[in-house]
Amino acid sequence: MEMSVADLASHVRREFSKIIVGQNEALDQLLLVVLARGHALVEGVPGLAKTLAVKSLAHIFRLQFQRVQCTPDLIPADILGGNIFEPAAGTFRIHRGPIFTDLLLVDEINRMPPRTQSALLEAMEELQVTMDGTTHPLPRTFTVFATQNPVEFEGTYPLPEAQLDRFLMKIRVEYPQVAQETEILSRYQDGFEARSFERVQIEPLPDDALQSAREECARVRVEPKLLDYIVSIVRATRNSPAVSLGASPRAAISLMLVGKAIAAIEGRDFLIPDDVKSAAPPILRHRMLLKPEADLEGITADQVVAEVLAGTAVPQ
Repeated sequence: MEMSVADLASHVRREFSKIIVGQNEALDQLLLVVLARGHALVEGVPGLAKTLAVKSLAHIFRLQFQRVQCTPDLIPADILGGNIFEPAAGTFRIHRGPIFTDLLLVDEINRMPPRTQSALLEAMEELQVTMDGTTHPLPRTFTVFATQNPVEFEGTYPLPEAQLDRFLMKIRVEYPQVAQETEILSRYQDGFEARSFERVQIEPLPDDALQSAREECARVRVEPKLLDYIVSIVRATRNSPAVSLGASPRAAISLMLVGKAIAAIEGRDFLIPDDVKSAAPPILRHRMLLKPEADLEGITADQVVAEVLAGTAVPQ
């Protein structure tokens, strides 16, 4: 019997809770990224289990996982791979880089030089890698989770707006609550180790679960008035007095796709305005360029999104 998206989400949440304490909103958003066939920026200070969360997601879905630690001297071949000459055979052999995986964690993407960033983002967009004129397809499940440290800017290369727009969502990972932090210590005291989390009895999903879930999300109905609502929200970001560059049409597509995934998780085959409202902050927060004076006043992108939602008429 085929598993519904609602049942799949319940399963993923249950298995996550065996490994990760708290972070429910961020973990749900990781799942939404995979269901909506996108990529995500994951922002949070070091030590908040971002790597562990993505590794756990790969384990639950039976997907391959690779991690790249970004440094200023990283070149495209370090990620993509290349052709290596083997003198004994007198031939070239393809060396596939870490990008040839299902879930790729790119740690501290803003430490990666612009040329390497561009190579990665091209592969994300095209789902293929070109080496010496030959094209190599990436898996259909290929998903990039790129982390950023929100407080460390020295020696970094911030992503340009055009490249930020290619990420479906920007996920914020916050500090845990007091009780959650105590629970983390308790688990480690009882023998849990992030390095060997595989010893936790995780129940993986069936191999075809992800593809079935994606198909179910795609079948979610969207009424014309909801399409108008999504467009109104995106266009309102362009007219905000705090914003110098508003969200693009790609943001509207992302709002619809993630909204449909939220509806499916909720057990519905139709989109409602609340699905769009839930999707809006992680979809829009990295797609707007605030004016310098708004930055000085301490206005955040999330505040702008909240104002836009409050000022946009909700369809009945």
